[in-house]
Amino acid sequence: LKAQHILVGHEYEARDLIKKLESGEEFGKLARDFSHCPSSRNDGHLGEFPKGRMVPAFEKALLSLQPGEVSGVVRTQFGYHLIKRL
Repeated sequence: LKAQHILVGHEYEARDLIKKLESGEEFGKLARDFSHCPSSRNDGHLGEFPKGRMVPAFEKALLSLQPGEVSGVVRTQFGYHLIKRL
């Protein structure tokens, strides 16, 4: 599996980022500017990883996406994610 993500601390932040994506802003730039994850330095790229490596809610959301699609808000114990399947 391959993905990018943006991790924020509050649901309202994730919803605001969805609006920015819908208005044409680039996922990687938003990850750099807003994500709390160390992957933000790399446009939110998480690299390749096998099934079972990510927490269940994250993986379930990722597997429901087609390549290039972005999830809605996904809550995990780490915060609120937007996930883009690559």
